[in-house]
Amino acid sequence: QVQLVESGGGVVQVGGSLRLSCAASGRTFSSYAMGWFRQAPGKEREFVVAITRSGGSTYYADSVKGRFTISRDNANNMVYLQMRSLKPEDTAVYYCAATTKTYYYWNSRTYDSWGRGTQVTVSS
Repeated sequence: QVQLVESGGGVVQVGGSLRLSCAASGRTFSSYAMGWFRQAPGKEREFVVAITRSGGSTYYADSVKGRFTISRDNANNMVYLQMRSLKPEDTAVYYCAATTKTYYYWNSRTYDSWGRGTQVTVSS
């Protein structure tokens, strides 16, 4: 399994931006598709976005399309989530996840490894 560590969370005002980072350990990072999920208090963990192993394809939840952008740097074992036009409903703990599978990226059960999360709070 790959070890994942998220960073970049914080408090931001409505309409602001944040960039989350996820650092992965191991030599086989390019073998993993990567995803971001989030969990707000009292709610289930939900899919945000995923990117394939090569970075050639990305998949977004409707709620973040046009506002969030995922990218990855396989040379440096990093994946990023650029978040713009943030809304109060984006407030959650954001988790980075990795999977060797090539399907059902929207499903948290697809993922083998998870980070511990980073808190994002959007204040109005």
